[in-house]
Amino acid sequence: MGLILNLETSSTNCSVCVAKDGEILAIRELNSANYSHAEKLHIFIEEVMQEASVQMQDLEAVAVSKGPGSYTGLRIGVSAAKGLCYALGIPLISVATLKSMASQIQIKENEVLIPVLDARRMEVYSAVFDAELSEIRETKAEIIEESSFQEYINAKHVHFLGSGAEKIKELFPDDTITYHCEIVPSAKEMAFISSNKYQLNDFEDVAYFEPYYLKDFVMQTKKAKA
Repeated sequence: MGLILNLETSSTNCSVCVAKDGEILAIRELNSANYSHAEKLHIFIEEVMQEASVQMQDLEAVAVSKGPGSYTGLRIGVSAAKGLCYALGIPLISVATLKSMASQIQIKENEVLIPVLDARRMEVYSAVFDAELSEIRETKAEIIEESSFQEYINAKHVHFLGSGAEKIKELFPDDTITYHCEIVPSAKEMAFISSNKYQLNDFEDVAYFEPYYLKDFVMQTKKAKA
């Protein structure tokens, strides 16, 4: 039905798993503030394949977290995924990073999930999901202010999760809000999502697929001396 390699490199967590029909056979991950993706990603791929006792030729698809997130991390993950798909002649699946994060928490029907990834300063990448993981507000890059998310905070119990939750907690230290600051994107949650997309033949064009950066990457350069 689908042996899929899942790659998650959108944040500080370098995470890889191989799964069959949504069931994880092996997983490796390392959450490091130093961003270990360039050093660890291909090592983790080799290790999960060995542990699962499968060969690269056995893979039926590669899934990659598409963002938003770290520019460099996304480039590394997508480049690796596309390279494997080209070499093996198999399809590429993309998984929305924030939806994958949201699937780590189960909530009640009258609650909402707001995964938030740190995007420097007071900026975050965020989206809003209901208990069925339906997106009820699209993904945005936004600056956190006192007015942020008020329509959800005033109406429902809100769960903020991810690296950006610490910023929000400083503004909204409310007992009616639950914070899951420790949550990071992981290949573990990608397995079920990518399996469903595989069954639906929901694939990306390997040649033209690009990560979902959400905002332009700005390269800081030194000013030339006069």
